[in-house]
Amino acid sequence: MFVEFLWVLLLGSLLGLELIGKVPPTLHTPLMSGANAISGITVLAALTAIIKAGDNTVVLLLGSVSLGFALFNVIGGFLVTDRMLAMFSRKPARKENR
Repeated sequence: MFVEFLWVLLLGSLLGLELIGKVPPTLHTPLMSGANAISGITVLAALTAIIKAGDNTVVLLLGSVSLGFALFNVIGGFLVTDRMLAMFSRKPARKENR
């Protein structure tokens, strides 16, 4: 079973690298928004794993670690998006005193 999961991880990683490499730079921002949405789904999956872990320490530990990484990614994505949107906001007009 572990080898099958390892194959899925390897093939998913290679496919992701291939697809990301073909995306033009102007589309990287929408792509990152999609990645943040996937991280949100990961947060929900990690919470579900933690709730259903019961006495299984390994599942509880892996769920907690994945929850931490996913939350870190979601918060970082929101901060980067906020900084990018601030670059495009209009600045108030300065009044010149003469």
